[in-house]
Amino acid sequence: MARRTKEEAEQTRAQILAAARQVFHDRGVGQTSLEHIAQAAGITRGAIYWHFANKGELLQAMCDEVAIPFIDRLDYTLLQDTRADALSRVRNFLLQVVGSIDADPHLHMIMQVLEFKCEFVGERARDLDDWVRHNEELFAKLERTYTAARREGRLRPDLPPQLAALETQCFLAGLIRLRLLGQPALQAPDTIPALIDAHVRSRACPAGDTTDPPRPQAA
Repeated sequence: MARRTKEEAEQTRAQILAAARQVFHDRGVGQTSLEHIAQAAGITRGAIYWHFANKGELLQAMCDEVAIPFIDRLDYTLLQDTRADALSRVRNFLLQVVGSIDADPHLHMIMQVLEFKCEFVGERARDLDDWVRHNEELFAKLERTYTAARREGRLRPDLPPQLAALETQCFLAGLIRLRLLGQPALQAPDTIPALIDAHVRSRACPAGDTTDPPRPQAA
């Protein structure tokens, strides 16, 4: 009986989180109450309080379930793969990041909520500090990768590794945001790889500046 009760509790918690994802996405976090979530989940508001103290705790649990593990599992090793040249490593990493979001509908929905339908104020202001920390980590890894591209003679001589890293970080952030926004031009299957290839090629030495111009390798 205890085992069944625990399983039922876990099932109810998952049901609440699934309903919260949808309601936050449809209404926005600020316009959503626990009553809205309870109605969507087909349970009482008291059942929600058994699992979560308030809406903020529920939102945090929803993020921890999907978005935070996504950040933690980003395959930074793609930026260190010595089997590929440095610019190809950048390409493979960018493809992996965007592909991971597209492959997980729950992650896609939560990132839409966090990007467009959530205010990072009060207790959630601390989440912005986490995003800053992760972005600084990404910037440092990209800068090291572009420094390697400079040593390989593949990075444009007029483009410092630090600036190349910052440009790529801005490119990735904008690409993800527009993809989440649902911009029609970005929905065709081949568009994202083509954009990433174009971005990486713009980092490379022009033909004639190197005897072996970089050609992005397959992921």
